[in-house]
Amino acid sequence: MQVLLTTLNAKYIHINLAIRLLYELNKEYKNISFKEFTIKENTDDIANFCKTFDVIAFSCYIWNITPTLEVIKKIKLLNPNCKILLGGPEVSYEWKEIIALNAVDYIIVGEGEIPFQSFLNSFPDIEKVPGLVWKNKNNEAIENPAPAMFDLTNFKNINPYINDKPEELYNKVAYIETSRGCPYKCEFCLASLDNKVRYLPNETIKANLLYLMQHGRVIKFLDRTFNIKKDFTIDVFKFILEHHQPNNVFQFEITADIVHPDIIAFINEQVPKGLFRFEIGIQTVNQKANLEVSRKQNFEKTKNIIKQLDHKIEMHLDLIVGLPLDEWNDIKHSIEEVFKLFAPELQLGFLKFLKGTPVREKYEQHGYVFDSLPPYQIIESNYLSKEELEKIVQLEHALEIYWNSKKAINTLKYITNNYSIFDFLLGLGIYFGTQRSYHKYSLNDVFEILTAFAVQFAPYDEALKQLIALDYYLHFKVKPQTLFLNEIDRTEKMMLIEQKKLNHHKYRYVALPIDFDFGVFQAQNRIEKNKSTIFIQYDGVNKAEVVC
Repeated sequence: MQVLLTTLNAKYIHINLAIRLLYELNKEYKNISFKEFTIKENTDDIANFCKTFDVIAFSCYIWNITPTLEVIKKIKLLNPNCKILLGGPEVSYEWKEIIALNAVDYIIVGEGEIPFQSFLNSFPDIEKVPGLVWKNKNNEAIENPAPAMFDLTNFKNINPYINDKPEELYNKVAYIETSRGCPYKCEFCLASLDNKVRYLPNETIKANLLYLMQHGRVIKFLDRTFNIKKDFTIDVFKFILEHHQPNNVFQFEITADIVHPDIIAFINEQVPKGLFRFEIGIQTVNQKANLEVSRKQNFEKTKNIIKQLDHKIEMHLDLIVGLPLDEWNDIKHSIEEVFKLFAPELQLGFLKFLKGTPVREKYEQHGYVFDSLPPYQIIESNYLSKEELEKIVQLEHALEIYWNSKKAINTLKYITNNYSIFDFLLGLGIYFGTQRSYHKYSLNDVFEILTAFAVQFAPYDEALKQLIALDYYLHFKVKPQTLFLNEIDRTEKMMLIEQKKLNHHKYRYVALPIDFDFGVFQAQNRIEKNKSTIFIQYDGVNKAEVVC
């Protein structure tokens, strides 16, 4: 029997850890292999590759379930005798509609290690495979009893990436798992359903981490709360510091308000800047909304921890729009408070009603209406109208274009300190949509739209206009077209270049007249009136920088 483990990843740079682990645990089985595709690939091409296998096992998630179902229908048309086995979080809950499809033969519910191995050893006698959903002769769905919890010590000496080409691994995001489960019970999250935290063998964690450091570049830890155990966290950090390679970057999902003082001290004393990224799910500042979804968080502690570490750690902060009891003004407050932290990335997500989560089961209590198709995103609720949500979606587009894409960092920092960043991004997002598509625009469009909106928003604010111009000129590697703010007279420019001993043979410069001290602004985010000339340097390789 020829067996294929496969999945459709969201992007080429992503890697599916699950199918690699299942392959390594069962590679003694003669005819098993694995292969990944992406959701953007032609479904006919994927089906043509898969059609020769006897059993095809797909790993299913909200981002790939729709194209996956398209693929399996086409596979069945090409080879009606092949068997389709689905697994993963998207089919582990509310699976009745999925198993009823003619193209689906089997579903593994929950963790796949024990059921998949049993399936391989038992096929075609699958009546006793634990955790398997199958159809009897009358086409009725049967769910076999769940297996015992998989013992993670079975991963001892298992390297899921041993079959990947190192040159391919280097250009992708490599995922590593040190534990499973989550100690928290957030009702919108699938991780909360597995409340027992279990760890992989320490020697296996370190062996796999060392391998990824040697052959990969970006390494992302899948643990839902990496910093639960202080000693474990510091031990892994020490191991990374001893063995990491020059281009390695490590991303961890942490709960900020429980970070132990010893971890803070270790980072500040020993971790070099830029090596670690922390993903922190703040979700909302509204404590009533947090409690309504069984979430515990102290925002003041979280904010304090972020401020203690953000000079060393690149922060990625998450907010969720649409939580119960979170109304328009609550969301505005959350966005404004979290934006003040100036994290390099602020992800504004919208509540999704994932299968199996309590928030999906209790949706009627809060008047939720959500999309019946993946990703099951909120449409409206008792707290937010459809129109309000649509406006926040437009705000999110502006956030992505101008902040997360780093096109108007100085401008938005200034706005935050002098106006409402929520109102500004909301208005900018709405205005942008009237001028261009959110997904198709030029770089000049970005700054022209920003400039035009700023004139409407604060018509007499010269500092705002000048900061937009500075963001424009600082965005390039080579000297760009002169826009938004003209340079000083060329004779004066050359005289100042000579006075300041700038190397105009090696670099090119833009000399801009501004009405404030840019150094003070960068250091303190405030405007100190002082007419001056700012020089921006271009070397054609790196992003422009202010040199004086």
